[in-house]
Amino acid sequence: MSDSFSSGFSNIHEFTVSELSGALKRTVEDQFGHVRVRAEISGLKRAASGHVYLALKDEKAVLDGVMWRGTAQKLSFRPEDGLEVICTGKLTTYPGRSKYQIVIAAMEPAGVGALMALLEERKRKLAAEGLFAPERKKVLPYLPGVIGVVTSPTGAVIRDVLHRLRDRFPSHVLLWPVLVQGETAAAQIADAIRGFNAIDGESDIPRPDILIVARGGGSLEDLWAFNEEEVVRAASESEIPLISAVGHETDTTLIDYVSDRRAPTPTAAAEMAVPVRSELLAYVDDLDRRTRRGLSRSIQEKRDRLNGFARGLRDPKSMLAEKVQHLDHLESRLRQAVNTMVSLKQQKYAAASSQLRPDMLTRRFDQYGERITNYEGRMKRAVTVSTDRSAQRLQSSTRMLESLSFKKVLARGYSIVKDDKGKVVSSAEQATAGKNVALQFADGEASAVIAGGTKLAEKKKKQESNSTPDQGQLL
Repeated sequence: MSDSFSSGFSNIHEFTVSELSGALKRTVEDQFGHVRVRAEISGLKRAASGHVYLALKDEKAVLDGVMWRGTAQKLSFRPEDGLEVICTGKLTTYPGRSKYQIVIAAMEPAGVGALMALLEERKRKLAAEGLFAPERKKVLPYLPGVIGVVTSPTGAVIRDVLHRLRDRFPSHVLLWPVLVQGETAAAQIADAIRGFNAIDGESDIPRPDILIVARGGGSLEDLWAFNEEEVVRAASESEIPLISAVGHETDTTLIDYVSDRRAPTPTAAAEMAVPVRSELLAYVDDLDRRTRRGLSRSIQEKRDRLNGFARGLRDPKSMLAEKVQHLDHLESRLRQAVNTMVSLKQQKYAAASSQLRPDMLTRRFDQYGERITNYEGRMKRAVTVSTDRSAQRLQSSTRMLESLSFKKVLARGYSIVKDDKGKVVSSAEQATAGKNVALQFADGEASAVIAGGTKLAEKKKKQESNSTPDQGQLL
């Protein structure tokens, strides 16, 4: 029986592994050449080549999938883990791993509800980080010199913005061309915002004073690039004030919450960026007219006041004539006074000169000479008397000083005792035994040593011994 079993299998064709894998691949691709799968994305990875690898799963099974770079770049939204999508493609096998997978040719969200749920979750996350806080909003410059625009270079948006700016206030516009839809759109938009902020203004490219991020209307999927987290964070980090103008008035994206000002349309964004030049010119002209009227009115008021003051003043010529007449009168009086004074002085001089005779001067000199001689004699006598009296007082004081001098006392046999420091020993208590002293006599000094205690010291010692009370005996 075993031989018949073995012989039965020997008639089956033998495949190589490659042949069998190829047969399975053709069978799967022929049978499932075009399928649509509704599932949840899991384990999404983007390779450096641009290809996207992911897994599609439901509650019971998992299907590996791959999306080539060309297909991934055409997506209107950015796929993420947890997003429910509908994928269109074909099943195939991968012989190198003995596995099957779907090659995705198209992908779309499984209804707007899935994107809305993802949008709300992302909105709550970014709001919790404080990116939408009102205090983060920057004030738009009133009259920007350079305006940076981030949008598609081929769409109607840039034409609308330029046309509106040209009508309102022609300005210098810098365009950073980006894709506004597709897999790589979010990265390009974020790079454009950061690129404008990176301009230092020292190069040939000026730094914008305000940014406008704009796109035309579309579905939620079409506008999804402006809901991407990297775009929102780039807008929140922008140091340049930013206006978002994405979609129509009813469209709302996350960049609208983080921007400094939201415009309902790209055209409205241009209106927010600059004022109306004609209105500014009219306003300046009005200010000029008002200023001129004010100056004219002020000058006229000053002129009227000056005329009023002039009417209240006297005629300058008449006032000057009076002063000239008064000056002439004063000059006449001055001349008369000078002549009168000269005449009086001449009369006094003549009277004085008539009294100055030589004999009178001689007599006066003789009188003054006698007076001086008398004064001189009286002064000499007074000085002589005063000098004699002072000499007598000096002699008396000298005799008294000599009689009171200590040297007279020493001459009578007394001496002065001094210690080794030259101080006078004035009491017996200071004369201790063995102390070196010097004795000063009338004719010189001699050295001496105190031989024993003085009687005063012995007496004091005896008094101290007598004052000690007798303790008596304890036993």
